Amino acid sequence: MQQVLVAIVAAAAAALVFGLWLTRPLRRLGPALVALGGGGFNEPIHIPGPSDLASLGRQLDSLRLRLTELDEDKARFLRHTSHELKTPLAALREGVALLSEGVGGALSGEQAEIVGILQHNTGVLQQQIEDLLRYNAAAFDARQLQRRPTLLHELLEDVVQAQRLSWQARGLAVVVEGDETLVHPVDPERLGMALGNLMSNAIRFSPAGGRIRWWVGVLVSAEERAIALQINDDGPGISAADREHIFDPFYRGSTQPPPASHSANAPRGSGIGLAIVREQVSAHGGRVQLMADAGGACFRILLPLDTPHV
Repeated sequence: MQQVLVAIVAAAAAALVFGLWLTRPLRRLGPALVALGGGGFNEPIHIPGPSDLASLGRQLDSLRLRLTELDEDKARFLRHTSHELKTPLAALREGVALLSEGVGGALSGEQAEIVGILQHNTGVLQQQIEDLLRYNAAAFDARQLQRRPTLLHELLEDVVQAQRLSWQARGLAVVVEGDETLVHPVDPERLGMALGNLMSNAIRFSPAGGRIRWWVGVLVSAEERAIALQINDDGPGISAADREHIFDPFYRGSTQPPPASHSANAPRGSGIGLAIVREQVSAHGGRVQLMADAGGACFRILLPLDTPHV
């Protein structure tokens, strides 16, 4: 009987050791796949343990390197293509400007109207090219994070102060509430860009004399514990038709800012601001949500609390 008990204990111990030996590399596998899915191509993937798992780790790392090459090729193609488009477009815009100034002779009313259409459309095309470059640069930069412990409440205050002239000019009240001591390892420039885009949108869509509220703190639910950075405004909110696509690059929603915040001839938004927000937040391992029934637009950024400190 004693020998049986010893055998059982030995078997249990062996099973425990084997389980630990097997589960530790499996725990590394999950975060590696999540990082690849989120575009995190910088960290090498190394899965220790049994030969099959180690081989899988090497294959994933080869995939990571290939995805990195494809990502760089895409960025290079966009840069070169945009540059090649900008040069002839600049010449075209200059020629149209000379025509509008009457350098080639006085224009009839119909000719002036046609030249005006050309000026408008070439201006729109130039803006679209610049937006494409800006989005591509932001997406690339999001993969090159420089994390450091950051006081998040202070980061929000910096974002608010950077746009102080804009919100003061519209008579808006802006408050930053929540945990003033919360520190988290983030890239303050990249996350600050995302927060700044949310802030500028809130300013554009808020009615004169409205209120913008920032809040930062920890949210705990049955599914997760996360840091939340949330912004609410008093604007018209996001229409139901736009909610599904609001974070898509170059998607421009149907809701426009109130007339007091822009001139009648001002172009609509580029449609990349919220896409850049999603890129920068995803690079931090987080996600951005459009909250429902908030009485205006309400966006919430969630950052995982288990981010390793640097």
